Amino acid sequence: MEGIKIIATNKKAYHEFFIDETYEAGVVLVGSEVKSVRAGKVSFADSFISVKDGQAILENFHITPYEKGSAFNPDARRDRTLLLNKREIDKLRAAVERKGYTIIATKIYLKHSLVKFEIGLARGKHNYDKRQSLKEKQLDRDARRAVQGD
Repeated sequence: MEGIKIIATNKKAYHEFFIDETYEAGVVLVGSEVKSVRAGKVSFADSFISVKDGQAILENFHITPYEKGSAFNPDARRDRTLLLNKREIDKLRAAVERKGYTIIATKIYLKHSLVKFEIGLARGKHNYDKRQSLKEKQLDRDARRAVQGD
């Protein structure tokens, strides 16, 4: 895709969850946070998305404070508002309330110099599902090695 630079991917999300639907969302950031994101200083650990008062909120997402910023840098794990259509927010909220889904951030990337998140509507995996995924990944890896080895 042209004009897109992936900053980070939440690999643990794909291991822990089945991602049923994905959405693209903008995010409200402060200037120094954008500089840290561009430098790749982000972490998905323990982050999740909740819907409160008709807004999607990214909680517990870590953006390291910009080292050349001022003493007024924002908190690294503050809640950040995601920019989605009202219809998308309503659909996500309904799925979480009704069907036992959760909303997680799967990717953060730059799209034409704007910071965007790919968020996913996810269902939790059982241990046997995780083992099956690991087996399939290993088989794919072995097949690729066999083809390259010829």
